[in-house]
Amino acid sequence: MRAIWGPFIVLAAMVLPLAAGLPSAAGEVEVVDVNVVKSGAGVYRFDVTLRHADEGWKHYADRWQVRDAQGRVLGTRVLAHPHVNEQPFTRSKRIELPSGMSVTANTKLKVRGHDKVHGWGKRELTVSLPKR
Repeated sequence: MRAIWGPFIVLAAMVLPLAAGLPSAAGEVEVVDVNVVKSGAGVYRFDVTLRHADEGWKHYADRWQVRDAQGRVLGTRVLAHPHVNEQPFTRSKRIELPSGMSVTANTKLKVRGHDKVHGWGKRELTVSLPKR
């Protein structure tokens, strides 16, 4: 019996440490929806919906961010815990635009999500700011 299991044990000893270093199956976070509501002069509420196969405290969507066309960060919403059983999920943040930033009909902002393992996800959404 021992001769049969010997090669399997050696193979497992070689493969398991390698598998521990592989990225998780959860994949990258995706921004799937953004709703923007103007709440005052230069102030907007962003309702951002993310999808991510959160696996627990070591791998979960931990924030989202709003950037302008030049890549400047206008606001970040930190997510304090995993959302394993709540997918997709929406969280909001009130963001005040920098003074002097003019809002036109063509003002576009980008929203991206971040997770603890993969960093910033490739799937981001571009949104227009409402005038009213």
